[in-house]
Amino acid sequence: MALLEVNDIHTYYGNIHALKGISFEVDAGEIIALIGANGAGKTTTLRTICGLMEPREGSVQYDGADISATRADLLVTLGISMVPEGRGVFAKLTVEENLDMGAYTRRDKGVKSDLDRMYGLFPRLEERKKQLAGTMSGGEQQMLAIARALMSSPRLLLLDEPSMGLAPVLVDGVFEIVERIKNEGVTILLVEQNAHMALQIADRGYVLQSGEMAFSDTAANLRQNEIVQKTYLGID
Repeated sequence: MALLEVNDIHTYYGNIHALKGISFEVDAGEIIALIGANGAGKTTTLRTICGLMEPREGSVQYDGADISATRADLLVTLGISMVPEGRGVFAKLTVEENLDMGAYTRRDKGVKSDLDRMYGLFPRLEERKKQLAGTMSGGEQQMLAIARALMSSPRLLLLDEPSMGLAPVLVDGVFEIVERIKNEGVTILLVEQNAHMALQIADRGYVLQSGEMAFSDTAANLRQNEIVQKTYLGID
């Protein structure tokens, strides 16, 4: 059974039909890339999965249960965490306070060890743990946003454009971190404008066009798909 199943969902912004019956699934332990042009519906898909929007039709199944109408804060306790586009760190809180906020739903005794694990995964954050998040660079804030999401101990991590706005020298580092997170057992649904990088690390991929599913295949096959190459990979 898939960890996540999106079944024929239709999501609207008012009268605007943003998602037009898309379906896909994510198996435990995978990195799934969701690619497409601006306005294709990628972020709307993540917002629908994580409870920030409710589909008018269709369903979202997580670990065998229908979560289509479940509040976003409750989904965090079930093991779904999202890193939003634009990072969304708490600018007036320190790095460590941001990480503590990531664990606000937890009542177990593993929070301190997970905080140490985040500092191991992101040594830069330990160096800056007393610094206000709003004074950090874009790359540092992206690391913090990912680490904060991981502090909730998710089984499924939704990543929305993690490389957006980063200098090219930092992009490789972000994708290396995503692979390390997967190797630690976290399933990842990755929305990414940088289709080339996304398909390099993903197991499978889906291509959205105007709110509809256009292609789905292994990441390796999508990299060889002529239309994907011309439209998203810049290969003529």
